Amino acid sequence: MSLMQISRRVDYALRAAIYLAQQEPGMAVSVTEISENADIPRKFLEKIIQDMIHSGLVISRRGSHGGYLLNRSPAEVSFKEVMESVEGPISLNICVGDHNLCGVSARCGMLHVFAEGQRRLIELFASTKLADLAPVGSPYKSIATL
Repeated sequence: MSLMQISRRVDYALRAAIYLAQQEPGMAVSVTEISENADIPRKFLEKIIQDMIHSGLVISRRGSHGGYLLNRSPAEVSFKEVMESVEGPISLNICVGDHNLCGVSARCGMLHVFAEGQRRLIELFASTKLADLAPVGSPYKSIATL
């Protein structure tokens, strides 16, 4: 069976972002702590965190209380932002999204279905904020259990 699914990279980025969102404001955490608590391979997480830093979503803090933290309040960070920070624009199919890469979309009967699916998907991811799923101080819950 073939599934439409998010990549492992996006899944891990969302797990890491949710974990960061659960921390007290201003509290930085290490990659090791995120990795262990969110069940993400450490080496893969290091690369994901770097992408999230480059996008401005996460900041790093050096020193004895160093680590990583969200650059904005969890109430301001959407799933869409996290997803796009590690993989770029979201597209349900090649005929929708930022770039239409399909040569037959102008005469395709499926285009309106994919376009509406894209609109709804983006709307859902943009309106879902990290704070909706990660109250500060709450124990981490895997995305699979949410």
